[in-house]
Amino acid sequence: MDETTSLSPTVSQRDQWMVESQVFQIYQLFATIPPNAQSLMLELQRDKHIDFLTKGLRHLGPNFSVLDANRPWLCYWIIHSIALLGESIDDELHHNTVEFLNRCQDPNGGFAGGPGQMPHLATTYAAVNTLITLGGDKSLASINRDKLYGFLRRMKQPNGGFRMHVEGEIDVRACYTAISVASVLNILDEELTQNVGDYILSCQTYEGGIAGEPGSEAHGGYTFCGLAAMILIGEVNRLDLPRLIEWAVFRQGKECGFQGRTNKLVDGCYSFWQGGAVALLQRLDSVINKQMSEALNISDIAEEKESLDGTSSDAACYRWHEGMSESCSADFKNIGYNFINEWRAKDPLFHSIALQQYILLCAQEQDGGLRDKPGKRRDHYHTCYCLSGLSLCQYSWSKHPDSPPLPKAVLGPYSNLLEPIHPLYNVVLERYREAQEFFVGGS
Repeated sequence: MDETTSLSPTVSQRDQWMVESQVFQIYQLFATIPPNAQSLMLELQRDKHIDFLTKGLRHLGPNFSVLDANRPWLCYWIIHSIALLGESIDDELHHNTVEFLNRCQDPNGGFAGGPGQMPHLATTYAAVNTLITLGGDKSLASINRDKLYGFLRRMKQPNGGFRMHVEGEIDVRACYTAISVASVLNILDEELTQNVGDYILSCQTYEGGIAGEPGSEAHGGYTFCGLAAMILIGEVNRLDLPRLIEWAVFRQGKECGFQGRTNKLVDGCYSFWQGGAVALLQRLDSVINKQMSEALNISDIAEEKESLDGTSSDAACYRWHEGMSESCSADFKNIGYNFINEWRAKDPLFHSIALQQYILLCAQEQDGGLRDKPGKRRDHYHTCYCLSGLSLCQYSWSKHPDSPPLPKAVLGPYSNLLEPIHPLYNVVLERYREAQEFFVGGS
């Protein structure tokens, strides 16, 4: 090739340059305006977000007909977003939502994407999280746990994976939705967890992230699903966590947001999928230190650190050794509960302020709703996961999962503060605790 010949940029390169240009124009504008105008740009438009979300719950136009098989997801994205903003829906909407989801519940277990449709693990997860978020005895008691358990067992495969529906695909997303639902409903047992760790482990790639199925590319959504599921079944120590951290943290790019895969564009929804995975890893430092020290054959250093900071992988009931101790394995269904009750202050592993900047300045629409990136339109999906990621950022330095963060941890006015979430299930923490008391209490 002639030395003077220049290679033409690829489509991916041109798209990346365009996104960078749009994002940096916003940041440049922000840097040049007066402080009072900066404060306005950083303000979370609560009332407008609530208005956008509530309208969507009451009525959606004909363009949404393509989501007819995803109606519980629309309920979850909207109602979870409203809960994150510290609000709740009125009694009529609450009643109507519970009744609608009841019509989506299959007589043989699980929830479908709409009345009369086939039960599906993804919409089961969405429906269960919605009913937990709504709260109250009527909502929680509407879930037929016995039938749902039977549905989960029917979806379980010998290789440890789950099918999304009858004759459906087997992937890590199915593993997470099944395990998450079983855990939060207090029906998780060894029959459901058997070989799940083997399947998820087979999906961790050479990059360190987790793919949807063996042999595929590491992806932010599947990485969160795989990591959260491995924590919930008590086998997270089987993953190569140092390599997983390296892959995940390098998905936060110069735009300040996260991309879903290597060499892909930034996307606001990965504020939760990638940010959530990193937030989970932040809580696994004793396991990570152990893996790193074993790899370097310097276990004495890890033991010395544990004795200095008072932490030990043997200290918590949700410890993740090969073969949990007798006291822990007796009831691994409590892992989700213990995960937040054994909380300790840890420095975040990603740039939480930078991510908040991307969400507030680039993903937020001033008229309400949040989006993928500048140039895209707002939608309920991105509103849900941008706000979920924003909550994770705000509480990432906290000593306790629901203790008010210091003002320096919240970008913009302190009124931007959202409700804390349980990072394994992505439901507001207060609603999780109500559900945990209801289901563990044998109701």
